[in-house]
Amino acid sequence: MVKSLSILTLILVSLGCFAQEEKLVYQFDIKEEIAAPIWRKVQLAMDEAHELEADAIVINMNTYGGAVDAADSIRTRILRSDIPVYVLIENNAASAGALISIACDSIFMKSGATIGAATVVNQNGEVQAEKIQSYFREKMRATAEASGRDPDIAEAMVDADKEVEGVSEKGKIVTLTASKAIELGFCEGEYESVNQVLKHCGITDYTIEKQKLTTIDEIIGILINPALSGILILVIFGGIYFELQSPGVGFPLAAAIIAALLYFMPLYLEGLADNWEILLFVVGIVLIGLEVFVIPGFGIAGIAGITLAFAGLTLSLVGNVGFDFEPVRPGRFVEAGLIVVLSGSASIFGSLFLAVRLFESGALSRLVLNADQKKEDGYIGTSTTEFDLIGSIGIAYTDLRPSGKVEIDDELHDATSNSSFIEKGSKVKVIDYSTTQLKVRAID
Repeated sequence: MVKSLSILTLILVSLGCFAQEEKLVYQFDIKEEIAAPIWRKVQLAMDEAHELEADAIVINMNTYGGAVDAADSIRTRILRSDIPVYVLIENNAASAGALISIACDSIFMKSGATIGAATVVNQNGEVQAEKIQSYFREKMRATAEASGRDPDIAEAMVDADKEVEGVSEKGKIVTLTASKAIELGFCEGEYESVNQVLKHCGITDYTIEKQKLTTIDEIIGILINPALSGILILVIFGGIYFELQSPGVGFPLAAAIIAALLYFMPLYLEGLADNWEILLFVVGIVLIGLEVFVIPGFGIAGIAGITLAFAGLTLSLVGNVGFDFEPVRPGRFVEAGLIVVLSGSASIFGSLFLAVRLFESGALSRLVLNADQKKEDGYIGTSTTEFDLIGSIGIAYTDLRPSGKVEIDDELHDATSNSSFIEKGSKVKVIDYSTTQLKVRAID
């Protein structure tokens, strides 16, 4: 009987009845600077993987790092994933990329790849303040603890003063090669392809579903890039400035409105910009308009308008939830504020410069009178002393038909009569002055 069952089992296996159930593997890339667009891309990928009920998620990683807040959001999403997440580091997982990698269930590296060097620096490569370093250092440590990796090594990737025996010396930031990472338990294997990674994980029968972003998703990803946000702010303030210089609905105002829509719309769709933040900006612009067109001078309305407009733009860039700012990294307020202030200032000063250049040279110069009207060229100003002659008595020096000349206090003046004709030598009285001529009437 036992022998019969063994034969039956062999037959069923050969027919595939006991074959491994096909797995679904979801794959996407992180190969750009870690910033808001990548955070959005990861959210879409993780959501789709869970909707498809994927059995595993594989990330192809190659990045030098980027924004700390975006990296923190990504690592939190990975840690909370119900689906195991594997990362294959193709070349670099530096700084923010290291934090994201450590959050994954398994790390795999290609030959020649590295992970580490996570000190927080600004865009000029200068080391940030200790407050920011401390925040990121503890994030690295907490992430390593959550994923079962050595937290001291993770901390040493950020802190040059952290010494780990056999790994780092004081004054040096930790960066690990593939072989060293495997030795220290930070990497599960050195492989050259996703197929090899899946085989290592015991997944042999599978289908790979790769992330496919729609055109709309790609456009939104571009629009929420901080660099483009800065450009849109330039257009917003530049358009408003030019419109205030020449009131009326025209191209500058249209450009400003379109730029504002492109600025706020993707941020609103991503949950970054709340209704009240957009309202702050709108109210600020209205107050600026009232200050310019209704309220004389420049006072409270103008200052309040500028403050509210800048606040609306700045708060839309940070990841607060309503009026809860606790999830926002402190340094993010400074970064967002700098983007708005620098872009706004550049827009205003740039608009001033551009306005001068456009109207002093080029095709638009023909719309403006730029010539100097010099006295030696025959140009003279209009005298206002004729207004003082109103009420004076004089003599018609010529016939006025109705225009001619009159003599007042031994001086000749152009004049026109208020009737059809005044004879030469008649006594006249000045009753008005307009269009560079005295207006006179005959008197007895």
